[in-house]
Amino acid sequence: MANRTLGFNAELHAYLLDVGVREPEVLHALRAETASLDAAIMQISPEQGQFMALLMRLINARRTLEIGTFTGYSALAVALAMPPDSLTICCDVSEEWTDIAQRYWQRAGVADKIRLHLQPATETLGALVRDGQAGSFDFAFIDADKSNYDNYYEHCLTLLRSGGLIAVDNVLWSGAVVDAERQDGNTQAIRALNSKIRDDQRVDLCMVPIGDGLTLACKR
Repeated sequence: MANRTLGFNAELHAYLLDVGVREPEVLHALRAETASLDAAIMQISPEQGQFMALLMRLINARRTLEIGTFTGYSALAVALAMPPDSLTICCDVSEEWTDIAQRYWQRAGVADKIRLHLQPATETLGALVRDGQAGSFDFAFIDADKSNYDNYYEHCLTLLRSGGLIAVDNVLWSGAVVDAERQDGNTQAIRALNSKIRDDQRVDLCMVPIGDGLTLACKR
């Protein structure tokens, strides 16, 4: 029994991965390749990928959004968990990183389930709203530039159906959210959105201490 979330050292995290995560070979290979990049820290953890995949099955997701794709691990985990006729719309601005993503999507046989938009995510999301797709998505994952988190959240809330789920990544920001000396723009943007979602009566929420912190907001 414990009355607070358990901390993880390297040994305990290795045990979690050993007995608590079923990572397909293609996801493992993508994670290994991404580890060689200078920006490897931007990739989500395998336990978070599996958690998101389980959420897809629990809510019967068929249409999802991803804001911030990087090398494609989260999109691949989600796509593998959804049925053949599903669709994931990915928003990113890096051709270099998403070229890696597309190789692994092809390798996993899910490329036809993923549509990549290489432009600012606000443009893609705004176009979806204008195209009459409000209320038509089941899930949205936000993991991109922190200064635009609030804009992404509002667009995704519009595009999600009632009962749809938004997952916002990096909400604990390596602990910086409680460091009074951290007043940079990214940290302040995350704090502001955390407080906004806490008070937002349009959603039910739970902040999960997985990875760098993941807030789940279920649209009422």
